[in-house]
Amino acid sequence: MRRDLLDRLLDAKAAKRPICLITELQSGRQRLLDGAESLGDLPEQPSLSTEARRRLSENRSGLSEDGLLFFEVFNPPLRLVVVGAVHIAQSLVPIATLSGYEAIVVDPRRAWATDLRFPEVRLVTDWPDDALRALDLDRRTAVVTLTHDPKLDDPALLEALRSPAFYIGALGSTRTHAKRLERLAAEGVAPADLTRIHGPAGLAIGARSPAEIAISVLAQMTAALHRAPPLVKAVEAAA
Repeated sequence: MRRDLLDRLLDAKAAKRPICLITELQSGRQRLLDGAESLGDLPEQPSLSTEARRRLSENRSGLSEDGLLFFEVFNPPLRLVVVGAVHIAQSLVPIATLSGYEAIVVDPRRAWATDLRFPEVRLVTDWPDDALRALDLDRRTAVVTLTHDPKLDDPALLEALRSPAFYIGALGSTRTHAKRLERLAAEGVAPADLTRIHGPAGLAIGARSPAEIAISVLAQMTAALHRAPPLVKAVEAAA
């Protein structure tokens, strides 16, 4: 690999930017797609950029259909930002970690956000909107609010809605969520943006215990990450 391509690739990984390396297998020529910029000795073609962006979106490396090119995807790690160091978070964080997420728990209530309750988990005790702003939410990030406290959940949701986070979920009943949407609308959030919030968070699987609710939330996150298949959408619509 050319040194300039390697340097750009390492810089992108360090900055947690999505980047795709395209290699022509017969010649060894390569091209990097780093955001809107493309560089390398493999001739640039619109079809290459389109395929690279699609693979980045799907997080899928592999050969082109003709077998002549290999697309290697380097995406930032998946992240889950949980607002509220509550019982459901204690179940959600471990299963999300097992699923490949870097889990971060945000809660200014230091009595709740403790190492004892969340061992080996990154804890942030700043106010939720400040915390989410500092975390620089990206397209590989999911945000779930669990506190049931508008003073904590609403600022976090407002900040999440300003980001490209792929999933935004908020715990609470249908009635609670309706009131939440009213408050956010009063803050100037557009109706189209409000539809980004999954509320009540989680697929309708009859979950009751904290662990079951955590499973339903992770299932919904997974559906959003992979652009929910029709079956999942049908289950949600029937709920």
